[in-house]
Amino acid sequence: MRAVIQRVSEAAVTIEGVKNAKIGNGLLILVGIDNDDTFEDISWLSRKIVNMRLFNDSNGVMNDSLLDVKGDAIVVSQFTLHASTKKGNRPSYIKAAKPEVAIPLYEDFVKQLEIDLGKKVGTGQFGADMKVQLLNDGPVTIIIDSKNKC
Repeated sequence: MRAVIQRVSEAAVTIEGVKNAKIGNGLLILVGIDNDDTFEDISWLSRKIVNMRLFNDSNGVMNDSLLDVKGDAIVVSQFTLHASTKKGNRPSYIKAAKPEVAIPLYEDFVKQLEIDLGKKVGTGQFGADMKVQLLNDGPVTIIIDSKNKC
């Protein structure tokens, strides 16, 4: 499971002209699910995200986590995070999980993140054409892959 995490001052996801989710201070999380992902990947990634120290403390040092700042989160599915660009100019998405595998894992990831964060998490809609707006704070953007835990 691969995630791009962006610290934001605000973020929103709009689907067909309707705002599906909107947050203030927090994280926008783009998540890509591959064919080999399991609940272990979900659990590890969720804990990593909520505890990662990406927010400034009172001294302006990134020492606070999403939990510490009581921030919000939006999770957006993004199969293109598993693009292979090794050959040619057209990315291959062969490693990205098909919807029948990816949707339940995506939903489980959102549920686990809500448990670990202790609050509701905003989402996009799996497979939809979404418009994502964000005001990246910092900017702070982190890439995490559950297959590279070491």
